[in-house]
Order: sequence, then structure tokens, then C-alpha cells
Amino acid sequence: MKVKTTTYWILTIFLSIGMLAGGIQQMLQIGGYNDIIKALGYPLYVLSILGVWKILGVIVILAPKLTLLKEWAYAGFFFAMSGAAISHIIVEQNFIEALPSLILLVITILSWYLRPDSRKIKRIIK
Repeated sequence: MKVKTTTYWILTIFLSIGMLAGGIQQMLQIGGYNDIIKALGYPLYVLSILGVWKILGVIVILAPKLTLLKEWAYAGFFFAMSGAAISHIIVEQNFIEALPSLILLVITILSWYLRPDSRKIKRIIK
């Protein structure tokens, strides 16, 4: 049980750092994201929207309780990372371009799966 919790926190902290760093850079439209988003065919304002949502998602995932919002944050990370990976593949970029999104996608899934019961929505069966 302790290994599961430790693994959860290691993955979740890594996920949070990745999403926060990317979110800040996207929100401010720095760090090469303008070129990436243009190459994928998206308008630049998408970066600001994604950046703000990623930052808010990190806050929710790290905060205690807020279990319903955590589900939404994980879903948002899942859609953002899978969408990014698919976008790179659809425009026929080199697979290496999709790799960071795929890594964060796998970490998102593992963090969600390994989260402790205290971070899950309680089911009430009547």
C-alpha cells in the first residue's frame, strides 16, 4: 500500500510540474509554443485557454478533497494530452514531436489510477 501511495505522489508531482510549466508557458505564449501551435494549425489564443486550464487543473489535483473537480482536471489533462499527440500525428510530424504529450498522457492515466481513496469520489450504494 505504501508503494502505491509513493508511486502516486511521484507521478502526480511529475505531472504537476509538467502541466504547470507548460501551462505557464502557454498562457504567456513563450517557450516555443507559438511555433508548435502554428505548425499544428491552431490559432494562438488556444494557448492562453489551455495554459489557464492546466494551471487550474494542477491546483485542483494537488489540493485535498475537491474529488469531483479532480475527476474533471484529470479528464482535461487526458483530453489535452491525447489531443496534442493526435494533432502531431495527423499533421504527419515526426513521432518524437508527439512523445512529450504521450508521456504526460500515460502519467495522467497512472496518477488517476493510483490516487488514494481520499482523492476519489465516494460511491453511495443504496
